[in-house]
Amino acid sequence: MGKREKERIYSFIMFVIYVMIVVIVLLPLALLFVSSLRPGDDLMRYGLNFSIDWEHANFDNYVQLLFGANDYFRWYLNSLTVTVIQTGLALFLSACVGYGFAMYDFKGKDVIFLLVMLVMMIPTEVILLPLYQMTVKMKTIDTIWGIILPYLVVPMLVFFFRQYLMGIPKDFLDAARVDGATEYGIFARIMLPLMKPSFAAMGIYEGMASWNNFLWPMIVVRSANKVTLPVGLSSLLTPYGNNYDILIAGSCFAIVPILILFFCFQQYFIEGMTAGGVKG
Repeated sequence: MGKREKERIYSFIMFVIYVMIVVIVLLPLALLFVSSLRPGDDLMRYGLNFSIDWEHANFDNYVQLLFGANDYFRWYLNSLTVTVIQTGLALFLSACVGYGFAMYDFKGKDVIFLLVMLVMMIPTEVILLPLYQMTVKMKTIDTIWGIILPYLVVPMLVFFFRQYLMGIPKDFLDAARVDGATEYGIFARIMLPLMKPSFAAMGIYEGMASWNNFLWPMIVVRSANKVTLPVGLSSLLTPYGNNYDILIAGSCFAIVPILILFFCFQQYFIEGMTAGGVKG
């Protein structure tokens, strides 16, 4: 067997594997969309499945979602607000911390970075009680800042930004200092443009984490008009009745912002994820 034949067989096998992965990933989304075209009674009776009478399939669930009396778009707006603010602040602050670890030498740097790694290993559920107590003492309970503040600096983002910046030569900083640039000017005018791929990659990561965050907003938020989308959708499932019509159609709409975010930054996302693991 020649080298070209081996490469063709390898390429074919990899193609089959990738197709299987794509099918596995897209199958739940397809199931969700097909189920959203079915009446709520069918969903309660038969559950989620691909068995559907296409002659009776319709968009009534979406009409009810868009024009019916429900709080869906209030939840949607709340989640968008939290996601935009939290993602923007978390990216900037985590980039600042990662920049400090990557580009400066100071006493105890390695120990502090090790502590950041240890924090990354601790599940959020373990620190929920002290986080809640701190939120109450800061009087940010039942506010948008109560949701956002615990996630302003994310250890995962700090680690990634630090790894990404370790691959950038420090000659950029030295040249800028020779030209008289301040440390803030170097970061804002030179390093931030170079960090675009990493911002795109981590923006998608943090945006998804914020958009899908369920447990912490459920604990912090008490007012009905401040509920985020995941918490609001979960409230449709009650012991007294389940509103599957809004739940399934609303879940389909909930995917849209993440898809838009990814397709807008997919080029930078791939570049950033690749570059972030080059040097450590």
